[in-house]
Amino acid sequence: MFKASLFPQACLLCSASKGGSLGVCSDCLCDLPYHDQSSCPQCGLPSFERQHCGSCLASTPDFDLTTAAFTYAYPISQVLQQYKYQQQLFLAETFANLMLQKLKPHNIDLIIPMPLHPNRLQERGFNQSLEIARIIGKRSNIVVNSQAVARIKHSPPQASLPLKERARNMKGAFICHEDLSGLRIALVDDVMTTGASLNALAKAVKAKGAAHVECWLIARTLAK
Repeated sequence: MFKASLFPQACLLCSASKGGSLGVCSDCLCDLPYHDQSSCPQCGLPSFERQHCGSCLASTPDFDLTTAAFTYAYPISQVLQQYKYQQQLFLAETFANLMLQKLKPHNIDLIIPMPLHPNRLQERGFNQSLEIARIIGKRSNIVVNSQAVARIKHSPPQASLPLKERARNMKGAFICHEDLSGLRIALVDDVMTTGASLNALAKAVKAKGAAHVECWLIARTLAK
């Protein structure tokens, strides 16, 4: 806080002179698309009185809970694109701090960030989920394990595929190397759209004994 008072950060969204500790001014914070509407606790999609939605009841995902800080909409969508594809790594701190305002990490034993295939990691230069997970883990005093699960299938990015093809694209994408028996796991990712990637990752960790799996997200899209 002392450093922030000496070198005030401009708002990331409107360039106001005082962005505060989150890097976003108070006016812009009020206007962000928070994911606070009534939603299914398992997948995060809109649901009456926060009951499990019909989709989760008909085909239960391998993850048990989804917590998203925001709905995937402007300006969060734009800032996320800058973070991922323009290597603006400083945004990891902002996103982690905003997520921590929504998360309840006290019941979690281990954090696993969404893995990238080595080829994708080389292309991008960093794993956006890992950078955020490290900050959340440090602030929450929870171990972050980026080696427990590997992505072994190099496939087209999910965002480039039609929604119906995304689950097939993720089949056999991950392998878990460690015994996770009885552990409560949080999977950290940037955005959930269909949930195919996170479901495949949750399936891999539950196959190694994980007792409970949560998805911690920056943003959730509202349509599958």
